[in-house]
Parts: sequence; structure tokens; C-alpha cells
Amino acid sequence: FAELHAAVAGLPLASSRVLPGLVLRRDFAAYCPVGGDLRAVLVTEPLRPPLPAPGVEFVVDSESQYQASLRWSSRRTEALMKHLWSNNVKLLLSSVKQEEVVIYYAKLYGVSVVECLSLEEMALIREITGVSPYAPFGDNIHREITETAVAAFCQPLLLGSQRCVHVGFTSVCAFQPHCLILCGPVDGVNEQHAAALQGAFTMLQQLFKRVDQ
Repeated sequence: FAELHAAVAGLPLASSRVLPGLVLRRDFAAYCPVGGDLRAVLVTEPLRPPLPAPGVEFVVDSESQYQASLRWSSRRTEALMKHLWSNNVKLLLSSVKQEEVVIYYAKLYGVSVVECLSLEEMALIREITGVSPYAPFGDNIHREITETAVAAFCQPLLLGSQRCVHVGFTSVCAFQPHCLILCGPVDGVNEQHAAALQGAFTMLQQLFKRVDQ
């Protein structure tokens, strides 16, 4: 329930509504509008490749060597974003903050980016879409990307003064997510309404469990 409702203070109760899909309470780090269905990937690690491999000491002998290493990292990042683009990936959902070079190349290749998603949000998206996080730095960076979800739309949404992301995934299960937008004059009223609704949903769950039995 926490990931499927959003509270907005300062608006009348009549402004409350139900929206299809998910409302992610983050703003786009990069937004590139796309019409129609789009493919999305989940990532849980920075997409700028680290200079040293895990467990390897990285020694720089000169400024020129260091700059050369940065250029290599930048080219590898661009190659990865170009690879996403060539696989028709238009949305990147990240649980970590990505570096500016990643955002730069995402904009260059028309890939929208949402970062710093919570573990709960990532878990819910995985449940809806059935996809696992994409691991970009394996043995073959240019392999076909199969860990993609399909979204019917992905667009900015303004809730009061908060900029959010509204995305509608094609669900692979019977669960079709909708998000409840609760509006009220102050936060306390919204909290009361949210608690009452969560209690009502819990009661309905218990009722249907007894009917099934």
C-alpha cells in the first residue's frame, strides 16, 4: 500500500483520484519523451564503469595516464548507452544515483532516467514486470538485452509542488497496478484517510481469504 498511494497536502479532498500504473515519487534525472510503448531496464549499480576491477589496485603514474583512464571510462559509458538505444531501451530505472556522464549520454541517445528508487519500489516493479536487474558489465557488453519491461507510457506528473514519474507497465500477472492519489488540506488529514483505506483493504483481504476457504 505504501508504494501504491501518494498523499498531496494543500488540495481539496475532491481532487483525489485513482491513476492506472505506478507513481514514482522521484523526478526524472533525464527525460526524453517517447510516444507509444517503450522498453525499460532496471539497474542496481552505477553505469559508469569503475577504473579498477574489483579487488585490483589501480595505480596512476601521471596526469596524462589518469586523463586517458577517464576517457576510456567515458567511451565505455557512451558505448553502453548506445547499446541500450540500439536495443530500443528508452527508460532506465535505477536504485542508485548515476554520475553526470551517464545522464549526459542518456540524454544524447534519448533514454529517460529515474534514479534513487527505493528497494520496495524496485521489488514492486520486478513483481509487476517479471524482469530482473540488468547487469551491464559482464563478459559481453554488446550481448542482446533480454531483461526488459514494457511500459505503455512514461511521463512527468506534478502532485502539488512535487514532480513525480507516472509509468504504466504491462503486467505479466493478474495484478494490474493502480495508484491512489489522496488529497487533503493538511498532512494529518491525508494520513488519517490513508490509514482508514489501508485498514479497509486489509479487511477485504481477510474477507476474501475466508470466502476462498
